[in-house]
Amino acid sequence: MMNFAFSEEQDMLRKMVRNFVDKEIMPNIKEWDEKQYFERNMMKRLSELNLMGVCIPERYGGSGMDYNSLAIVCEELERGDTAFRTAVSVHTGLNCMTLLQWGSEEQKQKYLVPQAKGTKIGAFGLTEANAGSDVAAMQTTAVDMGDYYVLNGSKTWISLCDVADHFLVFAYTNKSKQHHGISAFIVERVFDGFSSKAIKGKLGIRAGNTGEVFFDQVKVPKENLLGSEGEGFKIAMSALDSGRFTVAAGACGTIMACLEASLQYCHDRTTFGKEIGRHQLVQQMIAKMHAGLEQSRLLVYKAGWLKNQGKRNTRETSLAKWYACDYALEAANDAVQIHGAYGFSNEYPVERYLRNAKAPVIYEGTREIHTIMQAEYALGYRVDKPLNCLLPSWPSENRL
Repeated sequence: MMNFAFSEEQDMLRKMVRNFVDKEIMPNIKEWDEKQYFERNMMKRLSELNLMGVCIPERYGGSGMDYNSLAIVCEELERGDTAFRTAVSVHTGLNCMTLLQWGSEEQKQKYLVPQAKGTKIGAFGLTEANAGSDVAAMQTTAVDMGDYYVLNGSKTWISLCDVADHFLVFAYTNKSKQHHGISAFIVERVFDGFSSKAIKGKLGIRAGNTGEVFFDQVKVPKENLLGSEGEGFKIAMSALDSGRFTVAAGACGTIMACLEASLQYCHDRTTFGKEIGRHQLVQQMIAKMHAGLEQSRLLVYKAGWLKNQGKRNTRETSLAKWYACDYALEAANDAVQIHGAYGFSNEYPVERYLRNAKAPVIYEGTREIHTIMQAEYALGYRVDKPLNCLLPSWPSENRL
């Protein structure tokens, strides 16, 4: 039975993250956004608050909380700005949770433990210039040279590209096998031949660090192969189940931020002799935001509940990501409309919410990909097979 009541621990967690956002992100985010500046010190602060390994077991350096606690963190961070939720999504959702699920004990000790503690930062390298939704179109290769692999190629739209210490990178070890020829590797920034370059001029998430990473004859030790050769596609898809969950939770934070800003403006602004919140068409937009927030949260928490049970959740996470991100974009658009001409300027934060809300509709599975996935599930064309390596359930396996 699903229980929608938050524990005392979760209530305290939400208050702590909200306080952090109000004191350390809100006063600075307008300037960081304008300057396209990523404040690296925020990663250190998140580490000090034990927010970099929220749902990673304590034995691996994490906080040992459940997956809906991670959702709470992502929601509250995105209420401040998508850039900082993205940092946790990539580090924890895409990297740490994948290492937890697929890594050997040696890999967990070497890479997961310092990442969960926040002393090292993890990132994820799947997308390429011509390989987004079509993963099999990737060009990056890894050639077996005996004691090591030689990695060549590049990845793009990589969050934390200039910040991360460790990268989960996907490359072909046998291109003739297409999806079944993709393998996953742990690549360190310090490896010879690795380089990165930030992308500027983004529509939104300007306070985040996003860019390209390059591999020029990079030697990757054999022990840094994650899983087995040819398991890379399965590993990537399981990673997206975790990453999409955090993106969906973050979208709830955007809706919440839009609602809070709009409620305040509805009380402050008057037209025709009354607060604009008294006008029915404005009320309609406010009501939609509230309903969208509640519906999105329910979808996210259901996916989190399944994760807590150690159950496959690809379908539910896809639906949560699709709906919550779509609705965050709609809520941001309505928030700008409520603010009128002021919404079109950066005097108020809603224009930033609108710019930021567009990216999640695209990354980690476009709206169109999730639409197809949900239709195929409904039609019976897509049926999830049990993975041979599921995330640990909570709490039985997460606090050991």
